[in-house]
Amino acid sequence: MAKAARAAQAWRTYKDVTKPGSPGLGARLRALPRMISAVMHGDYPGMGKGKLAMMGLGVLYIISPVDLVPEFLVLVGVADDFGVFLWLMGSLLGEGGRYVDWERERVRSVRP
Repeated sequence: MAKAARAAQAWRTYKDVTKPGSPGLGARLRALPRMISAVMHGDYPGMGKGKLAMMGLGVLYIISPVDLVPEFLVLVGVADDFGVFLWLMGSLLGEGGRYVDWERERVRSVRP
């Protein structure tokens, strides 16, 4: 069930990225370093440091040579990494889009 939920989240993120007027994939990816910095400095209220830490742990899990489910268990070993990857990409792209929208709104509210 959890794998289906991650796949559904990835599909929703894809639909959101391709929606007209929504920040595109490139804008979301370019915004990630700014978003991380804003979260760390407490400037961006849309995401807490806890969620950022979970995303960081997701990145470490994917690149780590130590795995909770070994790769020699072919289907299960690869599926757990792919599930984490889907969650991470969905989360990063979703948060990146919300951050870009927040930046745009902030710029509009500052202009006279």
